[in-house]
Amino acid sequence: MAATKPVLLEGRKILITGPTSQVAFPLARSLAEKNEVHGMARFRRAEDRERVEAVGVHPLSVDLARDSLEGVPRDFDYVLNFAVVKSGDFSYDLAANAEGAGRLISHCREAEAFLHCSSGAVYQYAGQRPLKESDPLGDTHRALLPTYSISKIAAETVVRFAAREWRLPTVIARMSVPYGEAGGWPWIHLMMMKAGQPIAVHPEGPSLYNPIHEEDYIAQVPRLLGIAAVPATTVNWGGSEAVALEEWCAYLGELTGLEPRFQASPHAFGSLALDLTRLHEQVGRTRVRWRDGIRRMVEARNPELLRSKGS
Repeated sequence: MAATKPVLLEGRKILITGPTSQVAFPLARSLAEKNEVHGMARFRRAEDRERVEAVGVHPLSVDLARDSLEGVPRDFDYVLNFAVVKSGDFSYDLAANAEGAGRLISHCREAEAFLHCSSGAVYQYAGQRPLKESDPLGDTHRALLPTYSISKIAAETVVRFAAREWRLPTVIARMSVPYGEAGGWPWIHLMMMKAGQPIAVHPEGPSLYNPIHEEDYIAQVPRLLGIAAVPATTVNWGGSEAVALEEWCAYLGELTGLEPRFQASPHAFGSLALDLTRLHEQVGRTRVRWRDGIRRMVEARNPELLRSKGS
């Protein structure tokens, strides 16, 4: 099957939620180069508002759990929902993540398409087997992020309902370990290595994931919007290479000379490798090789830690 033709994101009016986050900020910055981009967040810190304004994004101060959307424009061409709340308060997090997504679709029902960023955290742990979109869901992140998996599953359900109810073409993309110059989970591991802290790993390792570099997920957004449909399309979204957490930490050690220390824990996140067949067929493969992406991350954020130019 040939990859779907991407939508043209140029000269469009776009709403992106969560624009201050590690994942959405690079995307908002990129889109603002050729589009009118509005960023919706709580903006509790003045520096967050100033940061998005500095890259040409128009801030909209909204708490999706509590605030009315009355003052939010309705005439967006595309809506990209990257907002996520992980406070640990079930009532608040479900209202923000699930109900908020539904209210957003209702409010922006005249848009051409809606992209909802979900997570591989919605799946039930199944060892190292790559997980398909049809595989069982589960509460894999409860030990460390008690509301996260449940909120993501609930949000997907609300988004599917709202897409049908208001006939808004929608794609639900289950993302795996985004990282890049803005940071990400591998960078957190680097900081733990620098501090001499042990990195928790699941006893049934290796812990496989599909880390996706920000350059790749930014490039794939137009094609993801191109497969939006009613009923909503659900697709796994990750880097085309499956990589073990233990492996990227070892590579960080090669780059920096820092020694990763692993500590087996039943509470650590287990392997969540994704079956990317649907993504590859309908959207395409990613281009940034994981070692190149990890090196670029360190060069951008902590060049002082690199021990040599070679790998």
